[in-house]
Amino acid sequence: MLNIAFKEWAVICKALADCRQTIILRKGGIADEGGLFKPEHDRFWLYPTYVHQQTAGIKPQALPQLQQVEADRPPVGIVRIQHFVEVTAVRFLDTLETALAIGPSHIWSEETIRQRFHYRKPGLFELTVKVTAIPMAIDIQETPEYAGCKTWVTLEKVISTENS
Repeated sequence: MLNIAFKEWAVICKALADCRQTIILRKGGIADEGGLFKPEHDRFWLYPTYVHQQTAGIKPQALPQLQQVEADRPPVGIVRIQHFVEVTAVRFLDTLETALAIGPSHIWSEETIRQRFHYRKPGLFELTVKVTAIPMAIDIQETPEYAGCKTWVTLEKVISTENS
């Protein structure tokens, strides 16, 4: 049973679910306390977002996945929850060279990594993750509490991870 969700671009959620990506990189959203990310939870649902997702933000070879998530996008106001994450390791990347060196582990473009690394204070968190699917996706109504540029969302409903 789990009611914590992690907001991430839908294309990144798909890459994680398809094992094309094994890490999550996070800096912090505008609505996060102090604008900084804190790795507060080691288990959470992936909450796919479409707001800041962009072609230039990912590597060219990931464009088919972007097209797929856009084609499969749920109706406005609905969030489709299907995958939960277990964090197996957390590391703070304090040099740009280290952040760029992990390129094979994700689908973000090099420019996205550079921008995120330098945003506000240099550095990025790297979460190594294991992603698991539930048998049937659950559509939930997006609420005003879920909106905004924040990482963590407490879902109104607890969702079971059983049978995954």
